[in-house]
Amino acid sequence: MIKTTQEDIFSIQNNSQFEKIALQIFRQQAEHCKVYMDFVINLGINASEIKSLNKIPFLPIEFFKSHEVICASGKADEVFTSSGTTGMVQSRHLVINTDLYVQSFRKAFYIFYGDITKYAVLALLPSYLERDGSSLIYMVDDLIRASAHEQSGYFLYDHKKLNDTLLSLKKSKTPTILIGVTYALLDFAESHSVEFPELIVMETGGMKGKRREMVRKELHETLCAGFGVPVIHSEYGMTELLSQAYSKGAGIFHCPPWMNIQIRDTNDPLEVLETGQTGGINVIDLANINSCSFIATQDLGKTFSDGTFEVLGRFDNSDIRGCNLLVQ
Repeated sequence: MIKTTQEDIFSIQNNSQFEKIALQIFRQQAEHCKVYMDFVINLGINASEIKSLNKIPFLPIEFFKSHEVICASGKADEVFTSSGTTGMVQSRHLVINTDLYVQSFRKAFYIFYGDITKYAVLALLPSYLERDGSSLIYMVDDLIRASAHEQSGYFLYDHKKLNDTLLSLKKSKTPTILIGVTYALLDFAESHSVEFPELIVMETGGMKGKRREMVRKELHETLCAGFGVPVIHSEYGMTELLSQAYSKGAGIFHCPPWMNIQIRDTNDPLEVLETGQTGGINVIDLANINSCSFIATQDLGKTFSDGTFEVLGRFDNSDIRGCNLLVQ
């Protein structure tokens, strides 16, 4: 069996390379990831007979709550855990090699936004900071350090300081990214008005039970008005993944070259739907080489012919998760 390397994953440039490496990783994980191996076998699937992406079975994301989804032996570098309300079972993602995660989010950020050192990075993520094991905080910590800008940092609940910082960065014409959990961005936008058209406001989703849910159009209109920006950016990521997709407006997400989205039939999870049809979101995350790269999420969405996708909501019977995006 051909062993896939980090270099293979992050050097993907086209669809044929993606499919070749994805099939290699599938065979590796179907043999070495005990949970996934059992799942594939119980479906009556012979891994060696899978020749196309559309035939790969996707592991339901709930398995991360009840099993250790891991390919390698040894101690995990990090254990990322999902957010949720008190008493909710958390997902646990055992990450054997955090360098894979760091490479993934750094390279993806560069693809979509360019050199991080050109930005001031501000973070309004109170609920994530107040717990351990957040993969989002792990990423944002690194981006803040890499930006090396003296005004980069977290603001927790200090809206006055955030407002003053935004005004200062606007005055100095500093390219700025504000990453925030949805409810905290709304709280700020309702108490302050910042006309900063060049600001990149990136929402990570999540009301976390603190505010009523809003459709995306209403949410983005409110945030655009509060920050004086033309569009709202979004990040699509979760505890169980090591890669993120980004939207630069209108809720249309783009994946980095090592990540891909499929849409499954909600009544037949092994059936892949055509572009434009609504169904369950399956994520192929090749950076997840040491756990499972093929995950069936509880999000609903659809893909488009150019490879982009849209998140339309969640299955009714799924938990409310901290990383979920808002219902369309």
